[in-house]
Amino acid sequence: MAKKTNIPQRFASLLVYGRPPLVLGSLVCAIAVMWNNDFTLYLIGTSFLIVAMSFDLVDSWFAARFLSNPTLANLADRIMDKIVYSTIFPLVAVGMMWRLTFIAPDRSKPEMLHAILVLVLCIIVIVRNNIAHFIRSCAINKAFFPENKEFTRLRTMVASPVVVLLYIHAFYLPGERDGLLALCTSWLASLPLRSFYIIEIILLIINFGSIAALGKKYGNLCLDEVAHEDDLLRWRILSFFPNTLSVLNALMGVLAVLFAYQGLMRQAYIFLIGAAIFDKLDGALARKLGLTEPSPANESLSQVSFGGILDDIADAVSFCLAPALIFFMVFSDAPDLIVHEFWIAAIALLYFLLGIARLIYFTLDRKPISGFFKGMPTPAAALLIVAPVMLFSEAVDNSIKMVDFWEVFSFVTAVVASLAMNLYPVHYLHIGRFMDRNPWFGRANILLLIVALFSPYFGYIALLYLILYLLSPILTRRLEPIQ
Repeated sequence: MAKKTNIPQRFASLLVYGRPPLVLGSLVCAIAVMWNNDFTLYLIGTSFLIVAMSFDLVDSWFAARFLSNPTLANLADRIMDKIVYSTIFPLVAVGMMWRLTFIAPDRSKPEMLHAILVLVLCIIVIVRNNIAHFIRSCAINKAFFPENKEFTRLRTMVASPVVVLLYIHAFYLPGERDGLLALCTSWLASLPLRSFYIIEIILLIINFGSIAALGKKYGNLCLDEVAHEDDLLRWRILSFFPNTLSVLNALMGVLAVLFAYQGLMRQAYIFLIGAAIFDKLDGALARKLGLTEPSPANESLSQVSFGGILDDIADAVSFCLAPALIFFMVFSDAPDLIVHEFWIAAIALLYFLLGIARLIYFTLDRKPISGFFKGMPTPAAALLIVAPVMLFSEAVDNSIKMVDFWEVFSFVTAVVASLAMNLYPVHYLHIGRFMDRNPWFGRANILLLIVALFSPYFGYIALLYLILYLLSPILTRRLEPIQ
């Protein structure tokens, strides 16, 4: 009877402690593949990694229920995570560079950009794990035991399959082979490059969001230990986190322009969505950490602060300059346009200037309405103007007959979005806060967005959402702000 009772505990221990040996086996096989191009070792290493990452998805659940000391089991699971991710993600980054050098020497610029994106992603994942370890350690020292929340669970659910996919792609050896596993790996390794871009960008945004979520929940607990009773030091350290999110917001806008310049419009659109997410997170984090109150060094709360200026600059880059540049670049390079080139520059400049005017008004407005925006918010306007441009670009690439329609529609949408931002008597619902109060709504829309990303209808769904939001004041104007 005792032996039967110990079976679940032994199985849980296997799940928790069995991942590092399996990942080490994948590492050895990958080195052997790079050394002598052995496809059998490639399949063995892939199998080891698939099993290890499968353990990663379920080990926490088993450890919490079947191991005798759940707290120790949770700590062991975190340590195993650090060992596994610190091993496998650098290996994948090296594998991508090896692939470019020896497997695909006639590489193109998009392939090189993809390898660089993988390198950045691997660094961000490891940095995020170390930040999470530090924050959780501080929280545990304060007798506050962390819980797995949405961003953390989502990161684990996405990171494990993604690293397996990247391993399969990085170390794949071209050739025709038999066997189910060989056929599956060949199909996964040969996915279109744009699919890899989408998957990696999603994981990148989730990791940044996870860092923000950890800071939002445990930031004050960490500073109790770091800053002690120095209120000014505490305030300055806390302000670093939302300011970093503002910088990431601007970085997303810059990356959107770079990817649009390479003709990767869908990936550029995802970066704009990421910028909108960080724009929401930095404000929520500032409110959560109490940074909307005056600094200890300044008795009066000034209308102008470094964080506010940085946030405005980030918004100007991501939601004013980036969409205008994308609009101008796409239509400037397109052949046989109906609209004259002068109007392309004029409308792009109009959107940029009216977007800046909208940001200035938002900053100086002394009577904001809780839960609502006066005029269409700049993130929504940016997504609205780029959505039909993305559909126009896809129509040009696929040589379909809707090119002229999407050209005219894009110009009309750009003018409408520019004006909608500055219709201050029209109040738009704060969709971020609405999602916070209605988690089911946020989760359903995130799921729909992820599914749509891998379908040919992503642009249409995004455009439909934004048109509905553009018209939403017809319904939401009946809502009282107190609701």
